[in-house]
Amino acid sequence: MKIEDKTMQALAASINFRQMRQELITSNIANAETPGYKAKRIGFEEALSRALDVDGNESLNVEDGRHFDVGSGGFNNLQPEVFEDPNGVVSEDGNTVDRDAEMSLMAKNKILYDASVQLLNKKLGLLKYAIGSER
Repeated sequence: MKIEDKTMQALAASINFRQMRQELITSNIANAETPGYKAKRIGFEEALSRALDVDGNESLNVEDGRHFDVGSGGFNNLQPEVFEDPNGVVSEDGNTVDRDAEMSLMAKNKILYDASVQLLNKKLGLLKYAIGSER
């Protein structure tokens, strides 16, 4: 029996990336008054979806040796993408941080982080039950 399955890997990756997102949002809020600062975002949902690739529809065709494998079917090479928010409204000093929007994103991210932790705890609880139960 393999203890660390795809679900546990996905939940662990989600928790790690949500923590990174929380730190990035915190950085955006801290720099809300910094002239010229551009709000940043982190995108990992597409890479996580490709890593899960349950039905095989999201894998990329790598037919040439010069092609890069960008996350098709594995958690080992899963990398988040950090980019400047293209939807940011530029203020007079060139800053694109909207404090209210950042606080909203922070709350949403925390809820999703907590949900991922709860799911991982449930999964571990099931494994503990299965290991401890007698036949």
